[in-house]
Amino acid sequence: MSIRAENLTYIYGAGTALEQYALKNVSFEIPEGQFVGLIGHTGSGKSTLIQHLNGLLRPASGTVYYDGTDIYSEGYSLRNLRSKVGLVFQYPEHQLFEVDVFSDVCYGPKNLGLDKEDVEERAKEALRQVGLKEKYWDQSPFELSGGQKRRVAIAGVLAMNPRVLILDEPTAGLDPKGRDEILEEIGSLHRERGMSIVLVSHSMEDIARYADRLMVMNHGEKVFDGAPREVFEHYRELESMGLAAPQVTYIVHQLKERGVPMEDGITTVAQAKEAVLRLLGKEGQI
Repeated sequence: MSIRAENLTYIYGAGTALEQYALKNVSFEIPEGQFVGLIGHTGSGKSTLIQHLNGLLRPASGTVYYDGTDIYSEGYSLRNLRSKVGLVFQYPEHQLFEVDVFSDVCYGPKNLGLDKEDVEERAKEALRQVGLKEKYWDQSPFELSGGQKRRVAIAGVLAMNPRVLILDEPTAGLDPKGRDEILEEIGSLHRERGMSIVLVSHSMEDIARYADRLMVMNHGEKVFDGAPREVFEHYRELESMGLAAPQVTYIVHQLKERGVPMEDGITTVAQAKEAVLRLLGKEGQI
């Protein structure tokens, strides 16, 4: 399974005085099981791009292939695609509407035409995967905390049993504890289920910690695409786009400028700690 975008171009207000390119000839392929971080300043095309990956938007030119098939070809089932490529919008709890948590999570698989037993089993599994305790399942979703609502919304997508999970700023508005818990659940889905993840985020630290690969969007174009340690080496260019590297990257570069022989490509605090311990000859002792 893979998703491949080929020369995607999307235009807002096409043919009007307000015509604006949101995407310009964007191409990439996401192989099965990869964790991809997607970053870019506001208006860079991130959200427009991810809405093409399950057919919510149709490009002016170019196409998207899922498992080698053009999703815009005649007769292709976009409904089936959306059960395989799940998209969690920013603030997804705004889409909760059922009387209780369990019913809300059942809604998606029920619309797939599954029988009651399968629907309920999927809902239970999804709620367990996001770490929401069973005591909350019969409560109204509107009585839950922000982080718990976010878990319910993500569970509703997981209950569709997708092979790809796309999340647009899933930690927006959460406190640090809620943010860390949501990210760890997403990381667990990737590790334990081998699920492909596309994470849109403004947190460079989160991207550095979880993503295998990082794509950077700027004015509708893909400008960088590679391992986070490689992309963050271009931190000066990222700054010119209104972005940045993880804070530890700047600290490491300052140390190098002062003569400390730090390794290249350090993007997390854990990596920096190990590098310093190696320099001190104490690796593995702390």
